[in-house]
Amino acid sequence: MAEFIKVYEDNPSEREIKRIVKILKNDGVIIYPTDTVYGLGCDITSNRALERVAQLRGVKLDKANFSFICEDLSNLSDYVRQIDTPTFKLLKRALPGPYTFILPGNNNLPTVFKKKKTVGIRVPDNAIARAIVKELGNPIISTSIRDEDEVIEYTTDPELILEKWEKLVDAVVDGGYGGNIPSTVIDLTSGEAVLIREGKGELTI
Repeated sequence: MAEFIKVYEDNPSEREIKRIVKILKNDGVIIYPTDTVYGLGCDITSNRALERVAQLRGVKLDKANFSFICEDLSNLSDYVRQIDTPTFKLLKRALPGPYTFILPGNNNLPTVFKKKKTVGIRVPDNAIARAIVKELGNPIISTSIRDEDEVIEYTTDPELILEKWEKLVDAVVDGGYGGNIPSTVIDLTSGEAVLIREGKGELTI
């Protein structure tokens, strides 16, 4: 059964963040708040947890388009090939924020993603998500939790999320009500900014 961990965004408890990170380091899968919808995530270095996330989403791991949730842009070169100055300026202007940027991946991508040429980078404007990544010391893989309900595409109430997911994940992080508009996805792999999905945020590109 999933642990239900309350964390306040305006002042995330160090104790609770450490508790969440311990779960992640033990190949755990969590649901946690972002600046858009609630996300399903795990430690990028845990193959076992990555397989579970892919299974929960009903996709093959090597084909999955998961985002890398980062604390800031300082570790970008760990996973992304060198980018030009205009691209970096755009990222700096937009992040932290409700955007997923698709960038050319480099050879340091985890083994399971080696075949992929690109990586989706997110730096959410949410103190809880960034505190988890900071304490963990590397990105978490993330994908939105979708709802079967066609009208309500994303569940926003953490207690309802727990009800639905408590037997499938190891922890649900309650950071208050989530949003129901996903991130805006922008492809930067060609040197031009190409809008893939319009979501939250109003970025001039």
